[in-house]
Amino acid sequence: MNTSPLQNARSLVDERFAQAIGALLAGSSVSGRATLNSDLDIAVLVNEPEPTRRETIRYHGQLVELFIHTRTGLTHLFTADRTSRRASMQFMYAEGQILFERHDEITNAKATAAHDLQRGPEPLDEMSVETERYHLTDTLDDLTDSHDDIERLTIAAAGLTRACILLCNYHRAWTGTGKWLPRRARTADPHHATALFNSYQQLARTNDPNPLIIAATDILNLTGGAIREGYQRTWPA
Repeated sequence: MNTSPLQNARSLVDERFAQAIGALLAGSSVSGRATLNSDLDIAVLVNEPEPTRRETIRYHGQLVELFIHTRTGLTHLFTADRTSRRASMQFMYAEGQILFERHDEITNAKATAAHDLQRGPEPLDEMSVETERYHLTDTLDDLTDSHDDIERLTIAAAGLTRACILLCNYHRAWTGTGKWLPRRARTADPHHATALFNSYQQLARTNDPNPLIIAATDILNLTGGAIREGYQRTWPA
């Protein structure tokens, strides 16, 4: 008999983490994006001295990603994810569904995560923005000059990432990696992100880089424009 992701998650937590402080189910199983191959993302808050860690297991035939942390470990993870500008753990907690908890500790962690998300990431400093602009400018110049199909796709992927970083920072929005990069960029700016991703698809289909160059240049212009001559950085010896 098939069980729902929620039932499977509760059963696993009951078996393995009966003494935990609390747990929640997050990811596609909660957001409505789950497919037949989706895994379960479960965050578990445990007492010391258990180590903060991540585990991948299989439970009743389904792949499970376990994010296990102590109170101190969760605080450190929240801090690290604010610094990385991705807020992965904050999104997990804020959007996750509580499986069980003791003394409202998961509820409190969800509130902290939601507060972090609402504040947004700290904006990149001026030097970092200038560096991203310089590298995106250089990438687009390489894309213009390249006549190799594989090179173009590789260069375009790098440019896509840099353009998304600039776009998200412009809106003081969280960024991400993998599938979360387009999701965060579309949330931050549907218009510019859609143009960027559509032009990337067009490059893959037709080998024409010009629409992507135009879309990425529009984002560059939002954030201060292209930088070539005059760019300078020094490093300590």
